[in-house]
Amino acid sequence: MIWRLTWELIFFYIVLAVMLFWPAETFDWWGGWVYWAEMVVFGTAICAWLLIRDPALLRERLSGAFQKDQVFWDKVLAAFLQLGFVAWIVFMAFDRRWGLSHMPRMWNYVGAILCPTFYLSCWLVFRANAFASPVVKMQAKQTVATTGPYRFVRHPMYAGGIPYFIGVPLLLGSWPGLACVPFFVAFMMLRIPLEEHMLKSQLAGYEDYMGRVRYRLIPGVW
Repeated sequence: MIWRLTWELIFFYIVLAVMLFWPAETFDWWGGWVYWAEMVVFGTAICAWLLIRDPALLRERLSGAFQKDQVFWDKVLAAFLQLGFVAWIVFMAFDRRWGLSHMPRMWNYVGAILCPTFYLSCWLVFRANAFASPVVKMQAKQTVATTGPYRFVRHPMYAGGIPYFIGVPLLLGSWPGLACVPFFVAFMMLRIPLEEHMLKSQLAGYEDYMGRVRYRLIPGVW
């Protein structure tokens, strides 16, 4: 698995660099380099940790956004999310090229701090949930995760995605990119109830868990 992981990471980081710097038509982009470096450092660190701690979960995470046992509606949502994310990154790179935004450097620093919080939330989720698949499906011997961040919200990885989606356009210096953030929040608010409906009907103990942990995404809000 280590060779597959290595090549997939290298390929992903190369594609990400192309998505950033080709449309921007410059390598003189502080935010672009910091964003890419954070993805490389924290993404590689989490994968290395999973390789040692939970190879089965790493294998599941590497299976991609489209899988055989995945429910159909999630495949549709995943397709929109994948296309939307790529378009978002490329659009912000064009923003850099065309000079559409003039964001004070202070906000770039805020974005650089917000983005890594997503990797922290992923690590906490992976520690608490060995069934944290990237897709919505039922897995063999799946159980309800109730420890770690699952004590506070029912979908902590989604919760960690909110500061990430806010942080990326701030780090890349794109006001129009920041205006697109509600799209990703809406995606989560659409996917979560559908996912919970399936888990409630098919995963033993999930309905009881919903009664104990009231909030889906943000404590005290939703």
